[in-house]
Amino acid sequence: VHSVRRRPCRYGCFDCVLSSSRPDEDVPADMVAEESGPGAQNSPYQLRRKSLLPKRTAACPAKTNMEGASTSATEDFGHRAKRARVSGKSQDLPAAPAEHYLEEKLPDEVVLKIFSYLLEQDLCRAACVCKRFSELANDPILWKRLYMDVFEYTRPMMHPEAGKFFQINPEEYEQPNPWKESFQQLYKGAHVKTGFAEHFYSNPARYKGRENMLYYDTIEDALGGVQEAHFDGLIFVHSGVYTDEWIYIESPITMIGAAPGKVADKVIIENTRDSTFVFMEGSEDAYVGYMTIKFNPDDKSAQHHNAHHCLEITVNCSPSIDHCIIRSTCTVGSAVCVSGQGACPTIKHCNISDCENVGLYITDHAQGIYEDNEISNNALAGIWVKNHGNPIIRRNHIHHGRDVGVFTFDHGMGYFESCNIHRNRIAGFEVKAYANPTVVRCEIHHGQTGGIYVHEKGRGQFIENKIYANNFAGVQTLSIALSSLLFPTFYITCGGVYIFGDGRGLIEGNDIYGNALAGIQIRTNSCPIVRHNKIHDGQHGGIYVHEKGQGVIEENEVYSNTLAGVWVTTGSTPVLRRNRIHSGKQVGVYFYDNGHGVLEDNDIYNHMYSGVQIRTGSNPKIRRNKIWGGQNGGILVYNSGLGFIEDNEIFDNAMAGVWIKTDSNPTLRRNKIHDGRDGGICIFNGGRGLLEENDIFRNAQAGVLISTNSHPVLRKNRIFDGFAAGIEITNHATATLEGNQIFNNRFGGLFLASGVNVTMKDNKIMNNQDAIEKAVSRGQCLYKISSYTSYPMHDFYRCHTCNTTDRNAICVNCIKKCHQGHDVEFIRHDRFFCDCGAGTLSNPCTLAGEPTHDTDTLYDSAPPIESNTLQHN
Repeated sequence: VHSVRRRPCRYGCFDCVLSSSRPDEDVPADMVAEESGPGAQNSPYQLRRKSLLPKRTAACPAKTNMEGASTSATEDFGHRAKRARVSGKSQDLPAAPAEHYLEEKLPDEVVLKIFSYLLEQDLCRAACVCKRFSELANDPILWKRLYMDVFEYTRPMMHPEAGKFFQINPEEYEQPNPWKESFQQLYKGAHVKTGFAEHFYSNPARYKGRENMLYYDTIEDALGGVQEAHFDGLIFVHSGVYTDEWIYIESPITMIGAAPGKVADKVIIENTRDSTFVFMEGSEDAYVGYMTIKFNPDDKSAQHHNAHHCLEITVNCSPSIDHCIIRSTCTVGSAVCVSGQGACPTIKHCNISDCENVGLYITDHAQGIYEDNEISNNALAGIWVKNHGNPIIRRNHIHHGRDVGVFTFDHGMGYFESCNIHRNRIAGFEVKAYANPTVVRCEIHHGQTGGIYVHEKGRGQFIENKIYANNFAGVQTLSIALSSLLFPTFYITCGGVYIFGDGRGLIEGNDIYGNALAGIQIRTNSCPIVRHNKIHDGQHGGIYVHEKGQGVIEENEVYSNTLAGVWVTTGSTPVLRRNRIHSGKQVGVYFYDNGHGVLEDNDIYNHMYSGVQIRTGSNPKIRRNKIWGGQNGGILVYNSGLGFIEDNEIFDNAMAGVWIKTDSNPTLRRNKIHDGRDGGICIFNGGRGLLEENDIFRNAQAGVLISTNSHPVLRKNRIFDGFAAGIEITNHATATLEGNQIFNNRFGGLFLASGVNVTMKDNKIMNNQDAIEKAVSRGQCLYKISSYTSYPMHDFYRCHTCNTTDRNAICVNCIKKCHQGHDVEFIRHDRFFCDCGAGTLSNPCTLAGEPTHDTDTLYDSAPPIESNTLQHN
């Protein structure tokens, strides 16, 4: 190779030589030679020699980068096209035979073997000789060997700008020679390589050209050379364990691990006496990356280690910590401590795990950006934020902590976004003592206790989070807590959101489902705003408001819960507006044990039990709701329930639109109760109530049925277009009827059973179809008009000859026709259907036609199913 005439850059600097990649584009004509003659024919490499490549004449360009060198490596060395000869006087100059042979005919394998002995400067100078040498000298394998010899990386470490390092897969990189590109980016730096400095400086000839590389045995020595002009503040710490060095950084140095394979595992810096790294004022743009940093004191719990950490970042500095593994075995303090005004680091892609104290501690007005870190299995909290600390924490994985996941307290703040917080021993996120974090789009799940715990005047904004599979409540708040809580929460194995002890907050835009307990619990004078949430498919109820809980619950969708969609109990007074509460497996909204509040403008539908139940002293205001599709009726008021039920539309329920029973006394005004598959309003078992100015129409059974010792007041109602009777009063009930209009009902207007006395005034009973009286007058069996689904009120009898029981009834026409001459007995005037016409007696009915098989007559509509929710509390 020494016979090759090298032509270095006219400027003589190695940077230019390193960045030059091609020979001169134009060369003197004396470099041109013919591929002919005896010499060519007798060459020992005749079968493998390269084709002659004519050259152009030009001067050596003064380039400052390696772009040209990297582009030529993609060409196929075996199929390079010949270049046209250049005309001119210089063509007649004779060519140097040795140079001609080396440049044009020596096989690639031999040239590459020779080049493999060169260091980077000589290799770059060789690339300036000719195009062929440029191509061969930019071979990635040559540069990979050089690169790994200097930096040890098994993948190129790219350094495109200050504070940014990342490794790449060379096969996937867009440029053909990433090894050379990375070499140039990392070239000026100091290397900490224990035991190598003496060898390097004692063999200057061997390492000629590497004057820009400095070698030290310790990190402290390397930091001492930071002021040297050519140093650029770049320190490579090579494979090894560096113990008890005093690393105080107060300048914008860059320190990065250099090792094969997983770099951070091979470069270990630890201290047993003091903080391993301390960043001080002046280290604003410092960078530390790709290494393991440990604090491993001999006395793990000594009080004098309270201020010692793996990383300590103090006032007015903003270093970057990247791809580091951080461990501390000290039982006090924290692994990473960021404290003081102006402390604003960037910590990314780090692993802060298995520490015997707090993982990351941010306090005293410190800030910073913390992204994509793994924080796990720490003895105390994964993250502490305290005393006006206000970090930005994104995409961190905080898990398997032996304490809380994130703890903000004593006025701590912070913005937490897209973090995955799970399987911590205590709450995933705790907020206390005036702390006020913002938590956005995080997943908080599988906590061994709760998901989010806000207490002792903690606050916070929790926005669009997913909180699920926590053993206790997904969110607990108390003591004037929680200014805002907006999070999608789903599959919470135990509780969802638990707000108590004067808790406050905004719970908005969440998806809360699959809870073993209630999706949201509000208790003990708490008063949150619950808005725009989906609360569904719970194994318990949807929203549970108890122990004087309050709150505004509006525009939520509550559905498919196992128990009640909403419970209100024990002195609670929430306001529920514009919610959709539907498809529950029990009750839609359940007021019990003095539950109060306001239920207005809601859609409540398709529940297996009633849409609304009110019991045991509860007295809610129920206004302007639509209640339909209940399999057990629209509204059930029982066991001394009260309530003001006004301006609602109650329709298409499988049983009565409104049930009033067992000493209940609600007020119903201006409701529309219609198109029920049973009766409109059913009052029995001592039920009372004031029914005023309601429209009750198109119901399958009686518009109003009053039974069993009940005594309501009906005033100014319109009861019309029913498919049975308008009003029926039976079983020793009484009523006060004033100013009602009863018209166009199929069976008739008003029916009173035997022994019933009512008080009536100014009622209008008109234009009813009177189908019962017409059937009787035509001699028809009343079963003809009722089937077994209706209960017309008329005289009914028993036939002793046919051995009818107390449960059987026979209409007057069947007595006259089918049981003529039998021993019969008049029972009373009451509701029934005719068993003779139904075909349930021994003799067939001669009036009703084909018999219908059915059970015994029922004297009342089927009673409603009362909620057994209390059994699950």
